Amino acid sequence: MEALKATGVCRSYGSQRVLDSFDLALAKGEFAALMGPSGSGKSTFLHLASGLLDADAGSIEIGGDDILAMGDAAATKFRRRRIGVVFQAYNLLETLDVEENIALTAKLDSKRVDKRRLADLISKLGLCGCEKKVPSQLSGGERQRVAIARALYPNPEVILADEPTGNLDVEQSKAICALLKELNRVEKCSILLVTHDPVVAAAADKVHFLKKGRICASFSVSGGASEISERYLETYR
Repeated sequence: MEALKATGVCRSYGSQRVLDSFDLALAKGEFAALMGPSGSGKSTFLHLASGLLDADAGSIEIGGDDILAMGDAAATKFRRRRIGVVFQAYNLLETLDVEENIALTAKLDSKRVDKRRLADLISKLGLCGCEKKVPSQLSGGERQRVAIARALYPNPEVILADEPTGNLDVEQSKAICALLKELNRVEKCSILLVTHDPVVAAAADKVHFLKKGRICASFSVSGGASEISERYLETYR
C-alpha cells in the first residue's frame, strides 16, 4: 500500500480547470518533489491532500483512507494525527514557545506530551537551546525547523511540504533541504515536496512535473539540480 495515492483528482476555480484527472503515487519511505510553473496546481494538490480543500472529483488515499471522502471535522482530525504539513509561511503560533509549537497536536488532542519524542526531535532538528523561545526570537531557518519538527511529532504517514524554503535565503534553503533528506533516511518518513526550485527538488529521490493539470513526466534524480533544470526547460519551453 502506498503512503499516498491520488486517483482521478479534478479541481477547478470557476471556469479554470487546475487539476484534470490527476494521478500520483508516493511509496512508503519515498521522498518525491512535485514541480511546475506558477499556477500549475502544485499547491492546490497539497491543500487537497491535506484536507484543506475539497475536490470536484477523485480520491486521495493516505494509508488507505480517502481524505477527500471525509467531512471537515474528520479531515481535520485525520490531518492532525496522520499527516504532517509544512507551510512556506511556517504557521507557528506566536504565543507558544518552541516546545509548545512542536507538541501542538498533542495539546489539540488533549494528550500528554511525549517528552522523549519532543527531546529527540529538538536534538535532530538542531533546536537545542531554543526550547523556550517564541517564534519572534528565531531566525527564518529556525522557524522552519520548528515547523518540520511539529509535522514529524505525531509520526505521520506522510509529510506534505509546500515550498518550505520559499522564505529562506540560499544557505538556509540548502540546510533545510539537507535536513529533509536526512530525516527521510533516519525517520523513514514519506515526503512529498512542492517546489519550483531545481536545487530544492534535487534533495528528493524522484521528481514529477505537472502540466495542464496532470503529471507529464516523472524521473529518478541522479544528475542533481542541473539535470532537473535541463529537463524542466525542455518540458516547459
